[in-house]
Amino acid sequence: MVSVDGSIVLQIANFLLLIWILNMVLYKPIRKILLERKEKMVGMQSDIDGSAQQVKSKEDAYADGVRQARAAGQKEKEMVMQAAADEEKAIIGKINETAQAELKEVREKITQEMGTVKAALEDEIDAFADAIGQKILGRVA
Repeated sequence: MVSVDGSIVLQIANFLLLIWILNMVLYKPIRKILLERKEKMVGMQSDIDGSAQQVKSKEDAYADGVRQARAAGQKEKEMVMQAAADEEKAIIGKINETAQAELKEVREKITQEMGTVKAALEDEIDAFADAIGQKILGRVA
């Protein structure tokens, strides 16, 4: 049989002293390290979340900048196309004016030449008519 004597008190005191020493030497530093690690992980997670938010805002700003640049480019393209169309119309108008002026000059020149040729032919018509008349009547001049 087991007898309970004064050594049990000594064993309980020894056990409590051992728990206190282990708590001071082993458990508290480990809990402290685990707590610091948890705080560090929470800090890193918040840094990651902040960085992710910054990346998202920068991506949004970049996409917005690209949209604005495309819109500005499209607007500038349309302005250049309109300017080119206006310039084309002006050039075609000048070419038409030049062609109309040249056509008018050619018509006037043809009209003058026609008048000159007509006058020359009218002078020669009498001579031709006499010659034809004499050939028809059989007379030789």
